[in-house]
Amino acid sequence: MTVASPRDALAVNAAALTAVMVRPVDTAIEFAELWADKRLNTCVIGPGAGVGDRTRDFVATALSAKRNLVLDADALTSFADAPDHLFEAIKASHDPQVVLTPHEGEFPRLFSDISNKHPGRSKLERVRAAAERSGAVVLLKGPDTVVASPDGRATIASNAAPWLATAGAGDVLAGMIAGMLAQGVAAFEAASIAVWMHGEAAAEAGPGLIAEDLSEVLPAVFRHLYDEFGIDY
Repeated sequence: MTVASPRDALAVNAAALTAVMVRPVDTAIEFAELWADKRLNTCVIGPGAGVGDRTRDFVATALSAKRNLVLDADALTSFADAPDHLFEAIKASHDPQVVLTPHEGEFPRLFSDISNKHPGRSKLERVRAAAERSGAVVLLKGPDTVVASPDGRATIASNAAPWLATAGAGDVLAGMIAGMLAQGVAAFEAASIAVWMHGEAAAEAGPGLIAEDLSEVLPAVFRHLYDEFGIDY
């Protein structure tokens, strides 16, 4: 794993992220240079990225590099004024698998007519329509998180604990999806698996969790799965 950090935050990130690589990246050109390393096959853009041209350029760069991509938070809001530009770029990129992970507040910024013109639509119908329009897998977060693929497949997760609604939990989910994509899992399956594991991790951690707890309890979630399926570890 490598974190692309602004230079003015590099020391802070390097001190806090002792188990991952940290690279200074301030511009889209430097970001493009990062992709010369073919081992880096998946990217998350959004949490803490800032809203504006720079983040839009980073998204375009990742799509041009044909890397799997998870777009969350500021990366979604950066395209609020012109969501079709994002959707056209996703469809034109062909090879990369792209996952969009909005919550209910972010969803209308990209899909305003789907949210507002048809208030009677179910959440499932809205997310399916959004996936078809965007050409990406769309994950709409909530107590009943829906994941939909452009081909119409969809899953609904019902295992989200109420204490999962805490700052940073969505960022962890974006990272979990990216981890699945980096291992070769297809986008729809990667998003669906990550959502379920995210909910199970919250149940394992219990009330009062903070976002940092989720990654700490994921090994326990894996152990439960291995035990259930009789897999030695």
